[in-house]
Amino acid sequence: MTLDYFSAILIGLLGAGHCIGMCGGISTMLTAAVEKQSKTSFYYISAYNLGRIITYSFLGLIAGWTGSLGVQALGFPVIILKVIAGIFLILLGLYIGQWLFWLNHVEKLGRGFWQQLQPLSKRLLPINSMPKALGLGMLWGWLPCGLIYSTLTWSIASGSAVSGMGIMFFFGLGTLPALLTVSLGFQSLTLFFKKRWVRRLIAIGLIFYGLITLKFAYHVMF
Repeated sequence: MTLDYFSAILIGLLGAGHCIGMCGGISTMLTAAVEKQSKTSFYYISAYNLGRIITYSFLGLIAGWTGSLGVQALGFPVIILKVIAGIFLILLGLYIGQWLFWLNHVEKLGRGFWQQLQPLSKRLLPINSMPKALGLGMLWGWLPCGLIYSTLTWSIASGSAVSGMGIMFFFGLGTLPALLTVSLGFQSLTLFFKKRWVRRLIAIGLIFYGLITLKFAYHVMF
């Protein structure tokens, strides 16, 4: 596993509190929409989380391809893209810690597209088949989210479509523990991640990781 993939998993794990706050309600709604069959409900929950990760991977592929165009066609230095990724990671930490909300402006960029997609979800309810569960998850993956957009900067900085897709795939895996916790009803863990001090501790971790990224980029450039 490359450092970028490890970083992607780490961002997904550290974003647990944000995931629960942003997507916990959706996860709970989708779980409630699953027809209560003990043998299939877990598979449906797994399927819509898989659909979400598929969308993340697709977005990562597009972002990585865009980054490769910037590097190959325009001669844009990869290390500058790493600097941008580090800055976005710091902004994400400030956002999750509720100290600075600049990423709200970034999230607004995707809201118009999300409003066009959201009505499609009604055609897939109730969740009574694997294709419906997978389709809803793939729609869910387009939800505007600062955590996703920040990680996409890592995909762009990878300078490769395949690497970009891998980064977002591993990011999706990193978000699984938090969202499965909500879906499977582990309320104590859910409440833990919602605590203010936990969110701020995670935020500090993201900021610190962003600073390490910038330090690494600085040493490469100078």
